[in-house]
Amino acid sequence: MNGSNASYTPRDVSREFGEDYASRIFSGNVIRRRLSPQVLDKLERTIRFGTKLDPEIADEVAAAMKDWATENGCTHYCHWFQPLTGATAEKHDSFLNFDGHGGVIAEFSGESLIRGEPDASSFPTGNIRDTFEARGYTAWDPTSPAFITINGGEATLCIPTVFVSWTGESLDQKTPLLRSVEALNTHAMRILKAFGSAEGVHRVTSTLGCEQEYFLVDEDAWSGRPDLMLCGRTLLGADSPKGHQLDDHYFGSIPHRVLSFMGDTEERLYRLGIPAKTRHNEVAPGQFELAPLFEFTNLACDHQMLTMSVLKKVAREHGLVCLIHEKPFAGVNGSGKHNNWSLSTDTGHNLLSPKSENHSNLQFLAFVTAVVRAIDLHADMLRATVANAANDLRLGANEAPPAIISIFAGHLLQFMIDELVEGKTIQKAEGSVMELGSESLPKLVRHAGDRNRTSPFAFTGNRFEFRAVGSQASVAWPNTVLNTIIAESLDHIATKIETVLDEGMSSSDRDTAMMTILQDIMKDHSKVVFNGDNYSDEWKQEAERRGLPNLRTTPDALPALDTDKARALFDAYNVLSTSELDARIEVLYEGYVTVCEIEARTQVMMLNTMVLPSVARCQSELAESVASAAAAGVQSMAFKSRLEEIVSLTAELYAAGQEVDEIVTAKWECAKERSCEIRDTLLPAMERARTACDKLEGLVPTDLWPLPSYTELLFAGLS
Repeated sequence: MNGSNASYTPRDVSREFGEDYASRIFSGNVIRRRLSPQVLDKLERTIRFGTKLDPEIADEVAAAMKDWATENGCTHYCHWFQPLTGATAEKHDSFLNFDGHGGVIAEFSGESLIRGEPDASSFPTGNIRDTFEARGYTAWDPTSPAFITINGGEATLCIPTVFVSWTGESLDQKTPLLRSVEALNTHAMRILKAFGSAEGVHRVTSTLGCEQEYFLVDEDAWSGRPDLMLCGRTLLGADSPKGHQLDDHYFGSIPHRVLSFMGDTEERLYRLGIPAKTRHNEVAPGQFELAPLFEFTNLACDHQMLTMSVLKKVAREHGLVCLIHEKPFAGVNGSGKHNNWSLSTDTGHNLLSPKSENHSNLQFLAFVTAVVRAIDLHADMLRATVANAANDLRLGANEAPPAIISIFAGHLLQFMIDELVEGKTIQKAEGSVMELGSESLPKLVRHAGDRNRTSPFAFTGNRFEFRAVGSQASVAWPNTVLNTIIAESLDHIATKIETVLDEGMSSSDRDTAMMTILQDIMKDHSKVVFNGDNYSDEWKQEAERRGLPNLRTTPDALPALDTDKARALFDAYNVLSTSELDARIEVLYEGYVTVCEIEARTQVMMLNTMVLPSVARCQSELAESVASAAAAGVQSMAFKSRLEEIVSLTAELYAAGQEVDEIVTAKWECAKERSCEIRDTLLPAMERARTACDKLEGLVPTDLWPLPSYTELLFAGLS
């Protein structure tokens, strides 16, 4: 949860850990050894500076990639891409081709590297393409290194790509992300030029470090829960007497079995070029966290998808199941993926790190002002990027931020914002030294700002932490929108600065003019800054007074994307065309509806085939006991009362289950309208069924109850 304070400069893992240790990624010393200097220079310019890819280098890169892959046991390659399913996709092709002499040869051409052609008909398209229109293309993304995955004894070369339709429209998560990075770079460079800081800088990009929370459960217990198997979360289940009330699991000693799993996971990640920085017990029993070093956003998004895959695979090898759902267990801490976002130049300068010099801090505040303006103007849109059925269960409780998007500035940044608004000299607030009361203890330097774990968008010293992102979500979409809205604000600020600056102005006059611009913008948009308790009822009332949106559910949040404002924004910065945005909106609505309906059907199945038969057996046994006692002339009031209670709850459960079944089997045509219907009728009915079922679980003998309990799931089998 605390993340890493490591540098934002991306790592070359093969240099840090040795080429052998990182031999499953095609980067670093691997490519330096295998490519000619001319090709290497062109490829590195594309990767580092975003220069146009020279297609003439493709054949040499492909040959080198194939040789390296086959030496590492690969017989197949695939274009690895991220469709709108929220998962990754790959179609494996063999390196083998006929040699023209009756034999075969391992071959991989530049054309095969640059372009693939998977069937696009069965992936979500949001009506961009009809089912009968199947052609789609994958295109090589050279900024993300190829890697080798091993499943069992099979090694496969995976080449990160984008995925587009035959019409050229994006059908994936990566294409708009890369476009947003370009927009951010364009306008961030304008800010640097205005401040005279662009010399030697070729590129500005966002950097990212994603903390990953997850649960581990024993595989045997998991296999007894159809809801966990099909939905990733429990749809039924009474609270364990002990949850995380004592906070004794948090940062506690990591259980031996879990530590062994973590060690194997980290080794697998290192070999994929993903250096894990932090591991620890999280708040809830059975919950843990992994945090990596910071990287350029595109690479970090790819690595995040790989991290989730590795966690799941390694867990099964240890007889465990890794649950990455946002709320696998009701009543205990949910799981998020804190999105630590910053801006960095290709020279390694973090643009969100305040300096001691006044001029440098003015530049720092220009970028901060852009962030504040962007979040204030587009809080609803940013909220929509983390809207899904799973995250609706998490937001607003147990260390997850509420649905109201606001910025926590903290003491350091708030001091500088106040100075700016008042037109004073911008100075950096400094921390102090803490005396701990014992000569044997060291003196600790207190940071100038505290943390706020209830804030959805918090400044943490040299980055902003977007805490509302869900644990199983792809981070590409939230960062696409975040990059775009901040690019728009940078464009707005740069245009104002460029308008007022004159080449003949003195340095002090330039600073004064810039400060006035930033001051006016900050005054207009600082209402989105809030440093208090985001969980409090007082904040909800205050946020409403300030005009900040409180979009509690996915059907409440998604309309923010379906506006002329959103379409104009994405179109202006060449991130998404109108048809591409409309497609994503449709996919998001359909995804919400589909997930909720799968959960409802699973709940009905479990009630009809597992819970109700078990309750019937319990009733029968109790009825026999009551009848036997009555026949013997004994009044068994306790058993009779218990029987009546179980019969009453069973009637409630049956009625609620019937209601769920009727709603979920109803016909519908419009996904948007259906999502509201689900929010207003289906989910409340499912909650009523769960409430009755969970009460019954507390009354039915454990030998008759058909499902592993929360106590078994959360506490058994991890030591």
